[in-house]
Amino acid sequence: MLRKLRERMNEEKGFTLIELLVVILIIGILAAIALPAFLGQQEKGEDAAAKSDARNLVSQVESCYANEQDYQQCVPAGTNIQGVETGLPIGAGNGKVAMTSGGARDYVVTGTSKNGRAFTITKVNGGAAVRGCTDTGKGGCPASGKR
Repeated sequence: MLRKLRERMNEEKGFTLIELLVVILIIGILAAIALPAFLGQQEKGEDAAAKSDARNLVSQVESCYANEQDYQQCVPAGTNIQGVETGLPIGAGNGKVAMTSGGARDYVVTGTSKNGRAFTITKVNGGAAVRGCTDTGKGGCPASGKR
């Protein structure tokens, strides 16, 4: 009996074609389920970086405003605000953050993600900052609620 089992074990090596096809089918089904969930992650990451850059620039501008009492004095020059390095990619274009000031108590900070979606933080007449974005409902730009 033991000899027959040993012979049988020696004869059966590898997998059958059907077993391999079933494994490939299962892997295909799992990939089809998981792939759509991962496709938008890079865009969401780029959007998160743009929003973070915009919030960081607002913090630095507000810090400058505490000393100057005029947002026009706090517009970044190059990558500096009044000689202090921001550490942010300042400028126009994808992957950068920019600030414009329309007056002593107004500003608009725009963070643009690498995929071109823009996130804005606007302050008018010293009021509360208002956040907004383009392409509502896509990537890191929610259809409604907190931005």
